[in-house]
Amino acid sequence: MGIVDCRMGVTAALLLQAVNLPLSLAFSPIASCNVRPSASAIAPSSQLYSVAPKEEEKVLRQEIAEKNSKIENEGEFGVLDGNIPEEVEQSDEVTVPTGTTLKAQIQRATKPRAYPLFLLEKGTGLLEEFVFKTFGSSGSEDIYINGKIPEKEKIVVLGTGWGAAAFLKDVDMSKYDVTVISPRNFFLFTPMLAGAATGTVEYRSITEPVRDISKKANFLEATATNIDPKTNSITCESVICEGTNCKINDFTVEYDRLIVTVGAQTNTFGIPGVREHCAFLKQVEDARRIRTSIVNLFERANIPSLTDEERKAILTFAVIGAGPTGIEFAAELRDFVENDGPKYYPNLLKFVRIKVIEASSTVLAPFDKSLQNEAIRQLTSAPKFRDPAVANLLPEQFKLTELLLDSGVKEVTDEKILLSDGSEIPYGLAVWAAGNGPLPITLNLIDALGNGGSEQTEGQAIARGRLATDPWLRVLGGEGKIFSYGDCSCIVDGQLPATAQVASQQGEYLAKLFSRGYNMSPGIDPEEGILMPPTPDPSVEKSISEKISSFAIQNDEIAAPFQFLNLGILAYTGGGSALAQLQVAPDGEPVKGTGKVGFGLWRSVYLTKQVSLRNRVLVLLDWLKAQAFGRDITRV
Repeated sequence: MGIVDCRMGVTAALLLQAVNLPLSLAFSPIASCNVRPSASAIAPSSQLYSVAPKEEEKVLRQEIAEKNSKIENEGEFGVLDGNIPEEVEQSDEVTVPTGTTLKAQIQRATKPRAYPLFLLEKGTGLLEEFVFKTFGSSGSEDIYINGKIPEKEKIVVLGTGWGAAAFLKDVDMSKYDVTVISPRNFFLFTPMLAGAATGTVEYRSITEPVRDISKKANFLEATATNIDPKTNSITCESVICEGTNCKINDFTVEYDRLIVTVGAQTNTFGIPGVREHCAFLKQVEDARRIRTSIVNLFERANIPSLTDEERKAILTFAVIGAGPTGIEFAAELRDFVENDGPKYYPNLLKFVRIKVIEASSTVLAPFDKSLQNEAIRQLTSAPKFRDPAVANLLPEQFKLTELLLDSGVKEVTDEKILLSDGSEIPYGLAVWAAGNGPLPITLNLIDALGNGGSEQTEGQAIARGRLATDPWLRVLGGEGKIFSYGDCSCIVDGQLPATAQVASQQGEYLAKLFSRGYNMSPGIDPEEGILMPPTPDPSVEKSISEKISSFAIQNDEIAAPFQFLNLGILAYTGGGSALAQLQVAPDGEPVKGTGKVGFGLWRSVYLTKQVSLRNRVLVLLDWLKAQAFGRDITRV
């Protein structure tokens, strides 16, 4: 009874109405249909004339998405949620050569900068940015030479995630012709998808149009399907609708510099049935599908003809993966059951089970052990129902959430999850949150750059399906023309976790190098045959923060490489409590917060990290609305 990707056209909907079959049942997770209406089939109806292109467009968009998300041997490229693969973790000990060769200079420069100097550099940079934005020019006005706008270098950005949004906000648009290509025309605040999937916040509250983030950038709503580094061109697909007919249109975009920040997709590790029967939590569509399915399952379980065992199976919610995504979704779902279940489904609560399934022996791997234990305690605690009458309906020793550690998933069918120990779990909804994997376009670019024994091919021993980059975020083998960061990339000299925090800082870093006029491809060193580090523009005076970074790396002739500032990690654990782990110093003991303190930090950080004032206001209103009136279970 797992989730099924159900495509129902307008014609099929009318047929269902004709036989008096409720549409809610037709769209439930236990229904399966694959009807794709053609424009000609529905054209005679004037009522459907304006609806048909929209349905056809939706189907074609789904077709493009599915075609450009399938990869073979997924298990080879698995990266755990917010974690670094253990077998390739980097050592803290760095041997710095004392020679004067280019390789020696690069190794000295890429050694982590002294933490006090690094903090001073970051703080000064923030102050400079504030002063520039407050008192300086907008940085987006076109520059005229002899009455004409000179031809600008073309930068193409693939993706609209955290890294892309940070780059677009900070890059100097007066110097570059920037084009953004993505199948979605908005930025998504992904850490709050779990809340959107249960109705705590609305979908539009955590999205921001790309054109509002950067009004100077040109946006193309399309899917990049191939990158040709030899011709500096990108092949794209988009859906074009004219009248009642929709079709897939191919076109090509050329670039001078390419920034690949397409992120990653959910990795099923090749386990049978996962992609067919499980829901994911990566996009708005995923959250919408889960939210609809939760309500569908409760309504389905309320049908009188069902047995108690059938109701228990329908209302079993399996969350596979106990990383930040899985734990936060389980916590939000538990809140929905405890806070809104008594109001809408008091007689069904005794059948509800939330099962968190994890192959390893712990939850929230990036967190400190004490915080992991606190998360387990909070998730497995007895449910709290304010109404005593509702609590009396529950059986003795009722367990709402069950944590199954050291339980690998062997297979997922439409009704059961088969575990590696031979046990089976009947379920109504299964949410897969077990790890990240590459998109086909990332693998295609790796193949295009990996001729023979190239740097990119060698880097795959560490990158594992991600684009291998140098410390300046330049893709190995890309000759300084291609850059990548975020979940789709890997700095081979020092891996970083796949988190929004990392991608955002990398986008800001690269935007600063571009805006300050650094030469990102100074050429190949003739003696050592390697790409030289980016060099500063001699006509531009260095800022104070740049001078600090040059002093820290003991070299003012090259750009300081990217260095991640770990501000800490947060995770919601339900019941108005959260975990906060703030990293004050790289090797120091983190500052930890739990319960209401952690919850306050979690909410304040998530609110302030929204990309616009509009988002902050909408999210705050959603929180207040959910607190005052409960979550909305209306299906429209």
